[in-house]
Amino acid sequence: MTGVAGVLLAAGAGTRFGRPKALVEFAGQPLAHRGAAMLAAAGCDPVLVVIGAAADEVRRTLADSPARLVDNPDWSTGLASSLKAGLAALPADTEAAIITLVDQPLVGVAVVRRMLQVFDEGARLAMASYHGRRAHPVLLGRHHWAGVAELAHGDAGARGYLRQHADDVVEVDCTGLGDPVDIDRPEDLDTVESGPEKAR
Repeated sequence: MTGVAGVLLAAGAGTRFGRPKALVEFAGQPLAHRGAAMLAAAGCDPVLVVIGAAADEVRRTLADSPARLVDNPDWSTGLASSLKAGLAALPADTEAAIITLVDQPLVGVAVVRRMLQVFDEGARLAMASYHGRRAHPVLLGRHHWAGVAELAHGDAGARGYLRQHADDVVEVDCTGLGDPVDIDRPEDLDTVESGPEKAR
């Protein structure tokens, strides 16, 4: 399973939350720190965290993390710019990347390990699904990166490319392994407060 990177998109300003979600505490850890540690624990190597809003503060928060930080100066244009920045920063020997979002803390180690397993089984374009609904993480093999970057815009990320190559996408059932629930507003923290048990 070597050669598969983990990329955590954590550059947004968190407008609806009221502060950058990378800095929001969940289960005793800032979300950016938790997400990076999760990817590393699952076996991703290297782990990259794309940062933008409040970059200096996020950098201090991740000072003791082994993750590599990637600055996205265009973070305000949407998630697509962070995805492009993360893919562009990956080492040349990286075979694939698993893309995760900082505001989905219940996507845990078991989910990412399942995505690594399907890579090991030959998948190069895959999406996790939960109860039949596709969500993150997304697995992107290296030869797909240029196409993903070309079609990504605004907050769409890899969506357009995945739709265009729907026949090639492997759907990975992760039901029961984690939950892609978003933390968008402060009140969402209450709805997922029992989540750390679910995300192990």
